[in-house]
Amino acid sequence: MKYIFVILLFFAGLGTPGVQKDTAFQKGEWFKFKMSYSGWLKAGEATLKIDEKVLDGKPVFHVVGKGKTTGLINAFFKVRDRYESYFDKNTGAPYKFIRKIDEGGHTKDIEINFNHQEQKAIVNNKKRKKVTTITTERDVQDMVSMYYYLRNNIDIDALKEGDEIKTTMFFDEENYGFKLKYLGRESIKTEINGSRVKVKTLKFRPYVMAGRVFKEEESLTLWVSADKNKIPLKIKADLAIGSLRADLEAFKGLKHSFQLEIDD
Repeated sequence: MKYIFVILLFFAGLGTPGVQKDTAFQKGEWFKFKMSYSGWLKAGEATLKIDEKVLDGKPVFHVVGKGKTTGLINAFFKVRDRYESYFDKNTGAPYKFIRKIDEGGHTKDIEINFNHQEQKAIVNNKKRKKVTTITTERDVQDMVSMYYYLRNNIDIDALKEGDEIKTTMFFDEENYGFKLKYLGRESIKTEINGSRVKVKTLKFRPYVMAGRVFKEEESLTLWVSADKNKIPLKIKADLAIGSLRADLEAFKGLKHSFQLEIDD
């Protein structure tokens, strides 16, 4: 269960570098997700909230993501994760990323500051009291900012089934290549804000590393709303042991109206 929140954030988006003319989100947007293990056992919950701040004189979006185990699983393996990202309001480029986690006693406290002009990431490992400077890729994103940056650039009309999207993410002390495949459109039924609804979605298949955590490369499937918000609705992961599912349980503060599908 230590990967519960990483899986949730590491899910969706596509796009190309450039200045964002409009956003799919706004200050005050908030999501709550419920997690279940192997389809029936309540595993935990996660939240994402976005605000506006000023960092070193620059107007930024500030996102805080929290994840934790609950119920029976929490008694055996306690997870308390917190992720923060500060990224430019206009370009989406990340300036600061914070990862503070406690996963069954395994802890990390890392702060990353990005220098995009020099393509450097200054990694402050506070637990080990060590600061490292690492070369980054061009237009690199952190794990949280990537979701918001790419969410802004989903071109629904241009998507074709089978399209593969690639981008680069910096996490802890490494650059990671990220790839996902567009599987097409699908209508799903889900329960959000206490109501059962039917929603048109875009379906994706992120590629992950098979092995100790995931069953195979194509173990992850996700569904994103096919409207201007492009919000995460559901994610399923086949793990080496069992499966994990995350469902959007509640939201507020969307910038655009949430589009529902009417049953015939």
